[in-house]
Amino acid sequence: MTPWWTQQTAAYIGAIAGSANGLLGAVIGTVAGIYGQRGKGKRVVYALFAIALVGGVASLGVGLYALATGQPYMVWYPLALIGGIDTLLFTILTPVIRGVYRQAEARRMEAEELRRT
Repeated sequence: MTPWWTQQTAAYIGAIAGSANGLLGAVIGTVAGIYGQRGKGKRVVYALFAIALVGGVASLGVGLYALATGQPYMVWYPLALIGGIDTLLFTILTPVIRGVYRQAEARRMEAEELRRT
């Protein structure tokens, strides 16, 4: 089977995809940290999480397909690594973010109750 790309292209793909993945994680973490504590931007944060999770699962799937079809290490490894990291992290962090939004909602309700009394 012919490799999907060369060693040099694999280095570029790994560098660009890894950097973009890190930047996406930083943006999502920043937005979730700022807006989550305030209970705002829930749709945006959940949409960013969904995009990152779907992208991670897709990358992992393509990487595993490449491994199963006999592609060399330089082809399947960057895809599987980035996809695996995204899938794992965003699967673990989704309940954490839900908890942050639940706490913000509880604080809002408690403050509303205090205002009424």
